[in-house]
Amino acid sequence: CGAGGYKSKYLQLKKKLEDEFPGCLDICGEGTPQATGFFEVMVAGKLIHSKKKGDGYVDTESKFLKLVAAIKAALAQG
Repeated sequence: CGAGGYKSKYLQLKKKLEDEFPGCLDICGEGTPQATGFFEVMVAGKLIHSKKKGDGYVDTESKFLKLVAAIKAALAQG
């Protein structure tokens, strides 16, 4: 999953999210030749974050906290 520096960032972020929400998330990421790849987070089959669809890469603490808040909201809805 991933290419170059993107892969290590992806794996770090994936681990951080899975540590925060064990067993709750479906995280997918991949490096592609055209771009830095995609990164998607799903909760209960619902897409919460998609780099491909314009949410961007989670590369700052504020973006991470925004994603965590979105995941918590999705989990609360069940």
